Amino acid sequence: MNKFLDSNLSTEVAQQIKSKAKQPFDNAYKAVLTIAEARYTQGFLVYPGKPYQPIEHAWVEVTETTEGGDCVRIVDPTFPHLQKNPETVFYFAAHTIKASELQAIIEESQEDYPEDDPLPIYGDAPYEYYGDVMLGGKNYLTAYEMAMSKCRELNQPILDGN
Repeated sequence: MNKFLDSNLSTEVAQQIKSKAKQPFDNAYKAVLTIAEARYTQGFLVYPGKPYQPIEHAWVEVTETTEGGDCVRIVDPTFPHLQKNPETVFYFAAHTIKASELQAIIEESQEDYPEDDPLPIYGDAPYEYYGDVMLGGKNYLTAYEMAMSKCRELNQPILDGN
């Protein structure tokens, strides 16, 4: 399945929801509520340069059926704050939730744990803790490993030919 970042729609949605830098989980939550048939997605973001490692992130995915098959449009309301070229930004999904399910999870979390931020959401317990990297199921480890591999590829040292 083909996935691509829709940078124009990402910018439009970011303006609509008044997205904030460094708040990808909240931004994606607000965005999923504004886009029909969208799914909230958590995983990892990778681009060349600092911080030279995958970044835990959230965005919205919309599946569209075309003549060539299904296509997934990535809408990232935090993207405009990154100030990156869309062709150099890569997304690795670990967990996807329908908007209605996400709302129910957040409402329950706020009721049960009002002092805690309900986002990010790591799926069903039991969780596995991978050192100081992250919390989540095997899907998080798989997404992280794929993101780390891409990060190494993008940030290979440039060897001087002299």
